Amino acid sequence: MTRKISALTARTQLGQIMNRAIESGDRFLVERNGEPAVLILSVADYIKTFAPPPDWLVESWNSAKRHGLDKLTMKEIDAEITAARRQRRSRKAKSESGR
Repeated sequence: MTRKISALTARTQLGQIMNRAIESGDRFLVERNGEPAVLILSVADYIKTFAPPPDWLVESWNSAKRHGLDKLTMKEIDAEITAARRQRRSRKAKSESGR
């Protein structure tokens, strides 16, 4: 829901406005001298509305969740990347030596 507020209200109640934007998904159209000036909305709302992830990425996230991969720590992710790179280098070296 988008609410119109004055620049003075935005200045004096910014913390409350930010909380409502984050927690309730409210949007605030800030007017200066009666003219729309800026829009305040949460980052999550912005991404969902103006920069949604492509379908293939959403499918990848869902697949990761189904397989429990969304729970990996950064250390585990780094180990997986290192192992995949090592495997790729090994395959490449074998294919080059077989030429």
